[in-house]
Amino acid sequence: MNQITFVPVGGLANRMRSIASVITLAQQTKSYVNIIWFQDWALHAPFHKLFEPINQPHITLKDASFLQYLSTDRPRIKNLYLPRFYQILTFNDAIYERSFYQLIQQEFNFKKWIEQNKHVYMASYSTFIPYRQAMLKELFVPTNNIQQKIKHRCKNFNESVIGVHIRRTDNIASIQKSPLNLFYNKIDIEIDKQTKTQIYLATDSEEVKYSMKKRYGNRIISSDNVADRSTVNGIIDGITDMYTLACTTKIYGSFQSSFSEIASQIGNIPLEIIQSDLA
Repeated sequence: MNQITFVPVGGLANRMRSIASVITLAQQTKSYVNIIWFQDWALHAPFHKLFEPINQPHITLKDASFLQYLSTDRPRIKNLYLPRFYQILTFNDAIYERSFYQLIQQEFNFKKWIEQNKHVYMASYSTFIPYRQAMLKELFVPTNNIQQKIKHRCKNFNESVIGVHIRRTDNIASIQKSPLNLFYNKIDIEIDKQTKTQIYLATDSEEVKYSMKKRYGNRIISSDNVADRSTVNGIIDGITDMYTLACTTKIYGSFQSSFSEIASQIGNIPLEIIQSDLA
């Protein structure tokens, strides 16, 4: 049986979609996949604090050990590229995250590549193999503690609640292409159609939260916590936001945000990306 050592990269949603992709690839090629979960600035939380263990044949997912930071982490400046030496000796071939976009554009045959190599290394934040949408709910089951937080946040939802995800902070494209006034326009239309409309707001900007509450008052339901991906509690709050968005009737999402996309897939609900062609 061929083997894939896989490192998911980036924030929460990017890791979830890339894991779903590699598991789909492993199933198609009848390969064993060993997923190693590293903590870094983009997601500073261990997997076991966020989700229940993945229980599927020929799949393991474990938090990285100290030695794995030196051997199977992505080679980069911060680790002096030391893992690359181990990887050259251990794996038949490797694909790193920066290569995926070009490979996908070239319609690279990942399945054939796996079949031709006994043991490969992959690190990605991309959807490089299409996966069943339902797979996300099967693979990623929040811990009981997080599930209780989700239920608490959804308890006052009515039948007309919409989800709004407004990405800010470090996402320049989202700030430029998804300005706040476009979200206002969509929400105002929803309220005109249904006066009971509630808005579940997920955002990483306290300024946006303040502006939305000032405009829409008690219609807004959102986390009371300040968004902070640098702490475990901050990541837990992000998961709670994602799965609460999935409980709404539809989502208005931000440009180039995989968070909006994954929330929509988990809930199997419509997603409309708010995007200005003029920005």
